[in-house]
Amino acid sequence: MYITITPQKLGNNYSQSSADFVGYLEKENQGLEQGAMEHFFNQYDDEISADEVVKEIDGNGAKLKKTEPKFYSITVSPSKYELNRLQNNSEDLKRYTRELMKDYVASFNREINGRPISINDIKYYAKIEQQRTFKGTDWQIKENQPYATKILQLKTEIRNIKEGRAEGNIKLLQKKIDRLEKEAPHQQDGKRIVQDMPKAGNQSHIHIIVSRKDASNTFSLSPGSKHKASEVEMHGKNVKRGFDRDQFFDRAEKTFDRTFVYQRNFAETYKARKDFIKNPKIYFASMMKLPINERAIAFKMMKESDIPMLPSIPVTQAQLAMKVFNRLRRGVDIAIKSSSIGI
Repeated sequence: MYITITPQKLGNNYSQSSADFVGYLEKENQGLEQGAMEHFFNQYDDEISADEVVKEIDGNGAKLKKTEPKFYSITVSPSKYELNRLQNNSEDLKRYTRELMKDYVASFNREINGRPISINDIKYYAKIEQQRTFKGTDWQIKENQPYATKILQLKTEIRNIKEGRAEGNIKLLQKKIDRLEKEAPHQQDGKRIVQDMPKAGNQSHIHIIVSRKDASNTFSLSPGSKHKASEVEMHGKNVKRGFDRDQFFDRAEKTFDRTFVYQRNFAETYKARKDFIKNPKIYFASMMKLPINERAIAFKMMKESDIPMLPSIPVTQAQLAMKVFNRLRRGVDIAIKSSSIGI
């Protein structure tokens, strides 16, 4: 499970309305029949129109400054292992979203009118998407980039020859292009992975747009708050504030596991990923203690992960982590070859 929380983008290229973002989330519905579309939904209603979402989010930003986000975007990306546990992608993810947003409100260190925040105190809309495309930030695109650059240069040479600006052997240049296309390290269905190419396999994920203000348009609820759990004096009263992201991410996993009776591997846990980044020595020590079958699966999950964790580790820690990682990899490779581990 990979979850991100990002504020509404503000600046010259973005308006004060949520219309651009909502329109972006409608892209998969273009050209589809009504019955095949994925609609917005919230805690209690289905098939909510994009126009209603824009109206409700834009109208729920009382007293917010122009430089403050009116909404936050939560993206929930289950792994292929988690998706394989579902019976019906859309309906199961919709059910999970409604449980997940209860975890979201429970992670606020706030009270409204002297009581804890409840699910009815927030205004949110969610949408299931079934497709993903490769972006320029994906590691497959970055590692294929040297080949893409050479291919572009060769295609430019061919175009110059065809238009009479240069001389050369077009067939020879095309053979070089064909060779580079095959030599690129990352392929999908026999083709070099390029930006905007749809990703293969089950790519279902959830987009959630949640208002910065509560449902009464009175209180500000920011999951971007740097204050996990504290109190501040406002108008002579002590007011709780803050949002505990660690708690939210941890609860999100436990809710998924409980809802779908999912047996989570060590490498899939939020705590493990956090240890990998902050203290890889502890991470790999924990990995080595796993039963060999679980360790092999954990290694496979790490290898398949698109989450760019390694660049976030300080150089000295990364060197230590990779030394242990390579030793672990050799051990797991031997284990896979010498046993019937089904991965």
